[in-house]
Amino acid sequence: MTVLPDDGLSLAAEFPDPTLEQWQRLVAGVLRKSGKEVSDTAAEEALSTALEDGLASRPLYTARDSAPDPGLPGFAPFVRGGRAEGNTTGGWDVRQRHSAEDGAAVLADLENGVTSLWLVAGAGGIPVPSLGRVLDGVYLDLAPVALDAGRDVESAARELLRLYAERGVAKEAARGTLGADPLGHEARTGDEPFDFAPVAGLARLCAEEYPGLRALTVDALPYHEAGGSAAQELGCSLATGVAYLRELTAAGLSVEHACGQLEFRYAATADQFLTIAKLRAARRLWARVAEVCGAPGAGAQVQHAVTSPVMMARRDPWVNMLRTTVATLAAGVGGADAVTVLPFDHALGLPDAFARRIARNTSTILVEESHLSRVIDPAGGSWYVERLTDELAHSGWEFFQRIEREGGQASALRSGRLGQDLANTWAARSAKLAKRREPVTGVSEFPSLAERPVERAPAPASPSGGLPRVRRDEAYETLRARSDAHLAATGSRPRIFLAALGPAAAHTARLSFASNLFQAGGIEPVTEGTFEDSGATEVCLCSSDALYEERAAEVAGTLKAAGARHVFLAGRPGQYPGVDSHVFAGCDTVAVLSATLDRMGVS
Repeated sequence: MTVLPDDGLSLAAEFPDPTLEQWQRLVAGVLRKSGKEVSDTAAEEALSTALEDGLASRPLYTARDSAPDPGLPGFAPFVRGGRAEGNTTGGWDVRQRHSAEDGAAVLADLENGVTSLWLVAGAGGIPVPSLGRVLDGVYLDLAPVALDAGRDVESAARELLRLYAERGVAKEAARGTLGADPLGHEARTGDEPFDFAPVAGLARLCAEEYPGLRALTVDALPYHEAGGSAAQELGCSLATGVAYLRELTAAGLSVEHACGQLEFRYAATADQFLTIAKLRAARRLWARVAEVCGAPGAGAQVQHAVTSPVMMARRDPWVNMLRTTVATLAAGVGGADAVTVLPFDHALGLPDAFARRIARNTSTILVEESHLSRVIDPAGGSWYVERLTDELAHSGWEFFQRIEREGGQASALRSGRLGQDLANTWAARSAKLAKRREPVTGVSEFPSLAERPVERAPAPASPSGGLPRVRRDEAYETLRARSDAHLAATGSRPRIFLAALGPAAAHTARLSFASNLFQAGGIEPVTEGTFEDSGATEVCLCSSDALYEERAAEVAGTLKAAGARHVFLAGRPGQYPGVDSHVFAGCDTVAVLSATLDRMGVS
């Protein structure tokens, strides 16, 4: 092996160092060529992407983008991880969710890579008396259990503790969480709050006798699933955590012991950098809460990340595998202690064995084959990630303070103010989804009307009555359901004839655009043959602007004479006789599709 001498030379020594101002001038020059007149200093702003919470993703980050020192892993403010060793010793905890009484599925998961169990018990899940049967054959001293039992938390917790004793599990060997979350249950159901005294009793019991068990879960998923932003999710989790600290300390626990009874649950989405920043910011914010409460050493937040139910699509659900893979990567890089990958068919009912296998193997591949857990905080030091973490932390803290000023999490929930905040955020996001500014692959982009539906047995009914549960695909799912009903009733889908004008070079791009757009609403595009033979009553012209000038009015008139009721034009609005409306990038696709189905008589 040849070792090059360390002569202190730099390969870039002969090149002058570029400045930010030079880069901005070059960017401004490119933008001017595309018709955008901007100053040099505004060029960077023109290429920025707006995010929720008033944040923006800029095209370039440099050492000028300072952020507070994130510290070291395992030390306050815990941005880089709650433990000094991170997940390097064995990867993150692979936690599979089960809501049905299926002990065979539980054992299959544990035998094939799952390291802990998330059991939904009580109403909407596994009956509490059946926990023993579901856990039959499970080595409870090796497999941590996280309960999620809502109002039935005390009976479920006592049953689990009874199973530990019955099966000879030493108290110090029991690990997991009993999952008490009164405010989370209230957010889900809108029910009256239940008595906190039994929860405090469980917390005292865990603190005194079960060092590996935590009594409470601060679940931020209800706020994420109601359409909340990352900062709102953070703010709600902090407000909930603080409410529980108040209750626990009032019940006699020290601040340190009270902090030690909390586990936090967050959503991981396919926006990988936002997820990484959110988990890092969450640890920093909770460390600040613990510091203010007088227990800085107890501020290491324990995190359970769950791949987002909001992003899971019901059409073309196979694409969910890709979404959950990116989300799992982000959760791992962000330093989550436990990660649950929801199966790709989660939105359709009870997952089958194949879906559970893919879900657990997603983590296995990232840990064992990609070695993702061997590096602690691999995104740390990135100017972009550090700046986004800092900005998101400030935004989350601001929302938390707002909740506290209004009386705390319980008051914000019961007054409806929190629900309205989340609804406003979702309304803004829904507008982007409707305009396909936020695409959903397989749903609003590249849908397949020939796709065979994936059918699953129905899952137990989830708790409802409180905050809504939203999905990115919901507006398009409504349209597709109308198309499905029409297909079942008539034997064919509603159709639109795409009239391509001129050579392929002139119409191919807009023909593809229009075909995708109409299929997103369950409307079948017809591109072959004549309009008269298509069985359609609606037409969309597809070509170049030059050919529209020459032929759009004439062709539209001919089509109207042949029976076309409505003629679209694929492209930016322009006045052409006989053309009724336009479809173009950025139009309200959902509104266009809904109106089109209405005209077709598709209810």
